[in-house]
Amino acid sequence: MSERVLVKQLKSLPEGPVRVSGWVETVRDQKKVQFVILRDETGAVQLVNPATREATDDADAAASVALALTEEISALASGTFLTVTGELKHDERVKLGGVEIKIATLEVAAAANPETPIAADSGLDKRMDWRFLDLRQARNNLIFRVQTTFEHALRTYWVERDYIEIHSPKLMASPSESNAELFSLDYFEDKTAYLAQSPQFFKQMAQSAGFGKIFEIAPAFRADPSFTSRHATEFTSVDAEISWIDSHEDVAHMQEELLQTAFQAVKDTHGAEIEELFGIEVQVPAVPFPRIPLAEARQIVADRGYEIPRTDGDLDPEGERQISAYVQETYGHQFVFITDYHPEIRAFYHMRDAETGLTKSYDLLFKGVEITTGAQREHRVDVLIEQAKEKGLDPAHLDFYLDFFRYGAPPHGGFGMGLARVLMLLLGEASIREVTYLFRGPTRLAP
Repeated sequence: MSERVLVKQLKSLPEGPVRVSGWVETVRDQKKVQFVILRDETGAVQLVNPATREATDDADAAASVALALTEEISALASGTFLTVTGELKHDERVKLGGVEIKIATLEVAAAANPETPIAADSGLDKRMDWRFLDLRQARNNLIFRVQTTFEHALRTYWVERDYIEIHSPKLMASPSESNAELFSLDYFEDKTAYLAQSPQFFKQMAQSAGFGKIFEIAPAFRADPSFTSRHATEFTSVDAEISWIDSHEDVAHMQEELLQTAFQAVKDTHGAEIEELFGIEVQVPAVPFPRIPLAEARQIVADRGYEIPRTDGDLDPEGERQISAYVQETYGHQFVFITDYHPEIRAFYHMRDAETGLTKSYDLLFKGVEITTGAQREHRVDVLIEQAKEKGLDPAHLDFYLDFFRYGAPPHGGFGMGLARVLMLLLGEASIREVTYLFRGPTRLAP
């Protein structure tokens, strides 16, 4: 038997025998001819069979086979996985790729139930209940091809610049950020463990270990009861940390180059498909990205007629949308770094500017949504201890972390970025549920 051919390869093949495998998307069972749209992981192709509707003399074996094939095609349910051999034909009149296959044999691998539990107009929660069926759509397949290209571009950028990839543990003896939003586990004897909110502490440990530049793409966990379109209890965090920086600007410069590289890779590889299936033209961002101090950003938002209700001095979601709209109007840019945050709204390990007292940190907004927090870290252990106390943290509970700095550490900084948020905004989707393989939230633990 000939080797399986992917649908995307058919257009480049000469006419002749081929073998394809996939699942049935639709069947058009007409009186004289049958059409089956077969989809695999790379695309869809039209299969055709001249229908034989009447029984014939048993001596006419060919006619009997033709009748059996017609009946088998008539009985196919959408979603059935099968293998087809047949004759590949090139025909520009065929809208689906300009090729079709005349069926010779058909072998069902697994038949589908005739009534599917979701439809094209099913709501998001219903589609999440049957995510494996929902993912069969071409646009959903493309989401994860885009994700693969995006992550590969990130890794390539880092590896080419001599970064080390780490895999930090997701079970921790103490919180990585604060005592809030923690998942606790009673597994270890006489000790409560926690699922890591971020790899922050272990990224910094790599700096004390002399690794210089590191990255990690891995799960993170937040026991956050949020039901917004951009929050999840388990998500993929994209993190990097670098030594010997002068300020958070070194981190921001690395990240904007990184994103420019990744967006270019997505545009080059999938730009036409994204435009076709999502109606979005991928824009590769120019560097440098605009930078606006937080106090100035708040004033710009106020001048646009929006009063931020938050009392901690940070931007709220509408404030983020407003400042991003201003940046788009003023600079024609989809990204903006908001800088110079007050220590009260930053983690204890963010370094503070000696003159202003503000943190050497930033948030990166993309299309009006925060996707990243980055900063220069405080590497002086005595300062770290005092800043932890200011946040109400007991240094004794952070002793293992503080040890990283008691034996020498270089000036360093880094960022953490939510992968799903970037993909959601890149593809113009309304929720990270759409771009997460299997979403986990306060009310979603299955499938």
